[in-house]
Amino acid sequence: MSQSTTFTILLGGELRLTDRLRAATAGSRFIAADGGMRHAVALNATPELWVGDFDSTPPDLSGAFPDVPKQPYPAAKAATDGEIAITEAIDRGAKRLILAGAMGGERSDHAIQHLLYGIQLAEKGFDVLLTSGDEEAVPLLPGDMELALPAGSLFSVLGFSDLTGLFIHNVRYPLRDFHLPFGASRTISNVAEGAVRFSLGSGRAIVLARPYDLTGV
Repeated sequence: MSQSTTFTILLGGELRLTDRLRAATAGSRFIAADGGMRHAVALNATPELWVGDFDSTPPDLSGAFPDVPKQPYPAAKAATDGEIAITEAIDRGAKRLILAGAMGGERSDHAIQHLLYGIQLAEKGFDVLLTSGDEEAVPLLPGDMELALPAGSLFSVLGFSDLTGLFIHNVRYPLRDFHLPFGASRTISNVAEGAVRFSLGSGRAIVLARPYDLTGV
């Protein structure tokens, strides 16, 4: 049987173990980026590689995973630990990338960079999910996409450029052939009525969903 082409990258942001997170990562391979290794305990996972400068790794965490190969990098490097871990996953055959711990935490610069990098990866043909457990982010590029969300859950579309030809179906506030100027807030706080269908003519965006937030019901 061939090895899984789904890789979960353990990043340093917040992560809450949920049923959706368990289902998404089931059968995946794992690579940890520096202090993101702490999430391996919650996920009951043993990463096949641990990369980073290890400046955010407590000593007791190193002792808990003595058999995981480490790939150290100097603190003064040209890429984040997360990007290095993702590159390693791609080199090992990744097609789907789950960036766990990509949002929240103390470093909003890292969280924003993860969203931007997620869009770049999607443009290269990778299937990308960014998650904190409570929140999920999926790149939205020209074409069609369906996102399975519980009815009543909240989601927003964040444009990273002008968006044209935007359609959103099976939601409380549907849109049809809509033009969203860059920076406009029209697509913030919509409510899913089940699986949401998107179509985009041009532009780049992120769909940021809160599957366990049913305040929209």
